[in-house]
Amino acid sequence: MTAPPPVRPSAPVTGKAPEATPDNPPSRLLAPLRQTGQLFALALAVGRAVFRRPFQVREFVEQFWFVASVTILPAALVSIPFGAVIALQVGSLTEQLGAQSFTGGASVLAVIQQASPLIVALLIAGAAGSAICADLGSRKIREELDAMEVMGVSPIQRLVVPRVLATMFVAVLLNGLVSVVGTLGGYFFNVIMQDGTPGAYLASFSALAQLPDLYIGELKALIFGFIAGIVAAYRGLNPRGGPKGVGDAVNQSVVITFLLLFLVNMILTAIYLQIVPPKGG
Repeated sequence: MTAPPPVRPSAPVTGKAPEATPDNPPSRLLAPLRQTGQLFALALAVGRAVFRRPFQVREFVEQFWFVASVTILPAALVSIPFGAVIALQVGSLTEQLGAQSFTGGASVLAVIQQASPLIVALLIAGAAGSAICADLGSRKIREELDAMEVMGVSPIQRLVVPRVLATMFVAVLLNGLVSVVGTLGGYFFNVIMQDGTPGAYLASFSALAQLPDLYIGELKALIFGFIAGIVAAYRGLNPRGGPKGVGDAVNQSVVITFLLLFLVNMILTAIYLQIVPPKGG
């Protein structure tokens, strides 16, 4: 008789899934979903912490002034060429179609509904959002946030909430400034450079524009400011690799914010056009 083959010991059954490693393809595929869930969790945590006391009034005022100081002048300067380009392009198109009288309404609506909220959000994400991410990331690698948690202080309520609210309020106020400056820039270039009629420019605007157009612009600015603040705070709270990781987190926060802004803008515009009928339609 031949001896039975030796029995090899089987792997112990622990009831747990295999540990995720960087070389594990499912881990790499699930990492973006995991980070997306953590981002939404942070947004919900910030929303709940807004209504908790005590509210950090001093921190909010300081962050509001900082965000406004680094974005007001660039926003005003950028809005002028944006309004000019839109007015010149729309004016050229309407001239080809023989509808020069609608140049003012079309260009102003494009500035108020689309250009102004995006300009504000991009500037806040690029200037203020990067600074917020760098500040929180440096605090994280110095273990200041861990020390705050040990002392029973919530970093979200103490640091993140004032910064997110500051970006939201500055975005709303800055949107009005950019809309006015962009509209004046478009008016100047249309009337002066394209020999447009001032009366026709204003008449077409009053004929096509309505109050919901201003409301959707302010709503977009509010949502975009919230997104910029949340993404900057999330990347700042989760840096990797020390100081170099903080720099990488800043770059990632700006890129992620830009992608989210254009996606959310498309969704909001599609919803608005379905809910609010055009004036005279």
